[in-house]
Amino acid sequence: MRLYTIDTGFFKLDGGAMFGVVPKTMWNKLNPADDNNLCTWAMRCLLIEDGNRLILVDNGIGDKQDARFFSHYYLHGDATLDKSLAAHGFHRDDITDVFLTHLHFDHCGGSIRREGDKLVPAFKNATFWSNEDHWKWATQPNDREKASFLKENILPIQESGQLKFIEHKDGTAFTDNISVRFASGHTDAMMLPQLQYKDKTILYMADLLPSVAHLPLPYVMAYDMFPLTTLTEKKKYLQEALDQQYVLFFEHDPRIECCTLEMTEKGIRAANTFALQEL
Repeated sequence: MRLYTIDTGFFKLDGGAMFGVVPKTMWNKLNPADDNNLCTWAMRCLLIEDGNRLILVDNGIGDKQDARFFSHYYLHGDATLDKSLAAHGFHRDDITDVFLTHLHFDHCGGSIRREGDKLVPAFKNATFWSNEDHWKWATQPNDREKASFLKENILPIQESGQLKFIEHKDGTAFTDNISVRFASGHTDAMMLPQLQYKDKTILYMADLLPSVAHLPLPYVMAYDMFPLTTLTEKKKYLQEALDQQYVLFFEHDPRIECCTLEMTEKGIRAANTFALQEL
């Protein structure tokens, strides 16, 4: 199995929303905000070459929305999905599986592209993977979360016939080297791929733990639907990752791709930080 970091660019989100009840005087030291209180975040995906399968975990925000939509998020940076794939010798048509941790626009927006007046899968040879509980949650959204679930990102996947569901059961096998973990504090039935790689366990954190700055337990996003559930899930996963020496992979940290953990007097914190390619 081979792993590749796929950078799709940076965007900005409100710092207060990203750090919840934590005061700005504290979080601003970790990810300084601009004059509009916006912080920069990565949209970092993972490409997994596993046997004859080429699996892409999430795919960023995409490029099919209008200028008004993108004006809220200040996209920047030179990286794109296609450039990142090409840097590793791949093309989007090589992708066999698109694993969607959840269906918020910054994680699945690249799934669908515009072809004239039509919305079509951006990965024509791939199977798209979600789970029934999260799919129902996203296609029948609550009023608070519906702005994150854009129909044009989601419904064309099912209409294409390329959608399949993973059983909503923690530890479900996806391949011989990949199992699926679940978390429901951020959004219902979010999927976290857990990989066995070079005698190490790598856990892709998605939005359970967006960045290293979110390691302290109270640092829970205001975007989360069920903050106390997130808190419980963070405790469980961080303790497990510490005890079993997992490597954590971060989707949104603007600087740090991966870390290991250690126990400190302040609780579980990052021990070593590094790029995926250093493993």
